[in-house]
Amino acid sequence: MKTLGKLAPKLRMFRNASGVVNTLRAERSAALAVVDEHLRETVKTRREPDDRSGDRAALRRVKIKKRMREEDVPSEIAVNVFVELREGVEEMPEKLDKMLRKPMARSDLDTSMAQPMRKQNLVMATVPLSELARLTDHPDVMSIELGEQLVFSPPESSPESASAPKKSKRKFGSTSHHKNGAGVLVAIIDVQGFHFSHPDFLDDNGDTRFLEIWDQGLESGPPPDEFGYGTILTRDRLNHAIDSEDDFGLPAHLLEPQSQMAVSSHGTHVASIAAGNRGVCPGAQILGVTISLPAEDEDRRKSFYDSTRLAQAVEYAFKVGEREGLPVSVNVSLGTNGHAHDASSAVSRWVDWSLVTPGRSVCVAAGNAGQEAPERPGDIGFVVGRIHTGGRLSASGLTKNIEWIVVGDGISDLSENEFEIWYSAQDRFAVELKPPGSTEWIGPVEPNQFIENQELPSGTFISIYNELYYPANGDNHIAIYLSPTFNENAVIGVQGGTWLVRLIGKEVRDGRFDGWIERDDPRRLGRLGTGEAWSFPSFFSENSNVDRSSVSSFACGHRVISVGNLIEEEERINITSSQGPTRDGRRKPDIVAPGTDIVAANAFAPKGQEWTAKTGTSMASPYVAGVIGLMLATDETLTAAQVRGILRRSALPLPGHDFDWRDDAGFGRIDPEAVLAEVRSINRRKDVTP
Repeated sequence: MKTLGKLAPKLRMFRNASGVVNTLRAERSAALAVVDEHLRETVKTRREPDDRSGDRAALRRVKIKKRMREEDVPSEIAVNVFVELREGVEEMPEKLDKMLRKPMARSDLDTSMAQPMRKQNLVMATVPLSELARLTDHPDVMSIELGEQLVFSPPESSPESASAPKKSKRKFGSTSHHKNGAGVLVAIIDVQGFHFSHPDFLDDNGDTRFLEIWDQGLESGPPPDEFGYGTILTRDRLNHAIDSEDDFGLPAHLLEPQSQMAVSSHGTHVASIAAGNRGVCPGAQILGVTISLPAEDEDRRKSFYDSTRLAQAVEYAFKVGEREGLPVSVNVSLGTNGHAHDASSAVSRWVDWSLVTPGRSVCVAAGNAGQEAPERPGDIGFVVGRIHTGGRLSASGLTKNIEWIVVGDGISDLSENEFEIWYSAQDRFAVELKPPGSTEWIGPVEPNQFIENQELPSGTFISIYNELYYPANGDNHIAIYLSPTFNENAVIGVQGGTWLVRLIGKEVRDGRFDGWIERDDPRRLGRLGTGEAWSFPSFFSENSNVDRSSVSSFACGHRVISVGNLIEEEERINITSSQGPTRDGRRKPDIVAPGTDIVAANAFAPKGQEWTAKTGTSMASPYVAGVIGLMLATDETLTAAQVRGILRRSALPLPGHDFDWRDDAGFGRIDPEAVLAEVRSINRRKDVTP
C-alpha cells in the first residue's frame, strides 16, 4: 500500500475494479483501453430494466471487492500514463525500460500503442493495470499520473452557409517582411479531420498546402517512426488523391479517407482561420494532427484520446519542424479541465519544456466555460460554465458546503462525474459527502484516508481520496468520483440531484481552496430502458459556483499562449469565454482575438456550401496562432516567452478598460500590426555610451 500511494487517485480507482467494470468504463474514459478483443466482444452493455424499483439483485451486479488481490488486477486493460522519475536519473533504468516496453498479453491493439517517450524526468507510456504496482515499487519512480480527458466543445455554428471571407480582412503588416508566413510551419492539433482539398488549402497549381497529416486513429499505415501508431498522410499521397478525382469521379477526401471526416469539421475550420488562403498566415506550410475521437462506444473501448496523445502531437509537430528546418506555430483548440490549473499537470510540464527551444509557439483556446447564468429562457449554456468553486475556511472547526448538481432525473447520466479540490500544504481539511435525499453524511475522510468504490443503495459507486503533498506541486488534493454501476447486465446511471460536499477545517493556516468539475460535454448514448441515455456534465449550483478561474487547465501553462473570445463588432468579450486567473494567481488568458461568427472553410460539405461561421475560443486561438506564424516568419529566433511578451505589450484595451490584465480579456485584444512592428524592432540596439 505504501508504494501504491505513488498512483494518482483515479488510477487507484481503476486498478481496484474488475476487467468487466473497466471494459464498460473504457467506453467513456479517454486514457483507458481494452487490449483483448475477446473481452471487448463478450462484455456488452445491456439495457437497464424498465422497472427501476425492481429487485436489483436480479441485475447480478459485479461486486467490487474491498481490496482487489494483486493477481486479480486485470492485464487486459491498458492505461496511458505519465511516469515521473526522481530528479537526477539521466539514463532510463534497464529494468524500468523493459517494464514500460513489455508487450500486452492478448493484445490486438499494437498499432495504436505509443512507444515510451521521455522528456526531462517525465516518461509517457502505455501500460496494463496489472503492471502499476510493479512500476510503483521501482525506486526511481516518484509518481504515476493518468492521461487527462481531452475536452472538445463543439462551437456554435451558423445553420446557413456563408460567403467567403475577404482576404483583406486578415491581411496584416508588410509582406516584404513576413512573406505571408512563407518559411513557417503552422500545425493544427484538432479533431474531425482535415479537408485537405478544400479551395482554401490549394496552391496556384491545385496542390494541397498540407505538408502532411498525422491521423492518430487511422490504421492504414505507415505511422510516424517515433510514435508507432496512426498513419502519416504525406503531401504526395494527398496530391495523388486530388489528381485522381476526375479519373474516379470521387472527391479527393474519399480517395484518401481519414478516420474522421465530419461535415463542417472543427479541425478544418480552425486550420482555415490560421493558415488558409483566406486566413491569417496564408504562405505557411500546414501540418495537421487528428486526435482519435471515435464515435462509437465499441471503438472507444480500444482507443486512447487523452493528454498523452496531445503531448505526442505537439512533440511530433516540433520534430517535423526540425526535419524541415522551419519554425513552428502550433494551435490547440482542445483542452483539459482536470488537475490543479497551475501548470503542474504532466502535459503542461511536457509542453512547457518543449517550448524552451527558440522558434516554437503553442496557442491554446482558453475554453468556453465562462457563462454562469442563462441569458434567455431555455438557455442552458451555464451548465458547461459552472465548473469552478472556491473560498476560504478562515479557522479550524469551520465548514463549507458545496452544492454539486448531477442531472440524472429525466436523463440517465452514464458518465463518471469527477470533482477535484486543491488546497494549501499548510492546511488539513477533512471531507464529507451527502447523496441527494439522504440524511446521512459519508465520512469524514481525513487527510491521507480514502474510500474506494463504495456502493450506495442507489447503485452509484463513490470514491473519495484526501491526499497530502501531491507530487506534482506539493499541495493537498481531494478527489471525489461518482461512478455508475458497470456490469454485463446493466449500466445504471449516477443518482441525480444535488450532492453536498462538506469541507471541514482541521488545522487551518491559509484556508484557501479551489475546486473544478471535470468537463463532460453532453453526448447522447442512445436508448436505455424507457428513456434516453446520456453522458452529461455535472455542475455547481448558483450558490457554489465561483465565476473565475475557468480557463482550461492546459491553457494555464507557463509558456503557452491562452486565448479568449472577442466579439469583434461589439468590442466586448463573449459571455462563454473562460476566465482566469490560474490557481497560483498567474494571468491567463493572455489575450483575446475575434472568435464570434468567424467565417472559414466548411469541410466535406456539398458544393456551394464551402464556407460557414462558427463561434468559440476555438476560433479565436488559431487567429493568434496565424499572427504568431507571421512573427516567426519575420524572426525565427523568437522564443515562446518573447512571443508572449510581445503579444501582451502590444494588446489594445477594450473600450472602458485600462492596460491592467482582466480575468476575461487578458491584456486586451490582439493588434497584429503593432505585434509585427514590435518583432521588427526587437533586435535593434542603439549605443548611447557618452
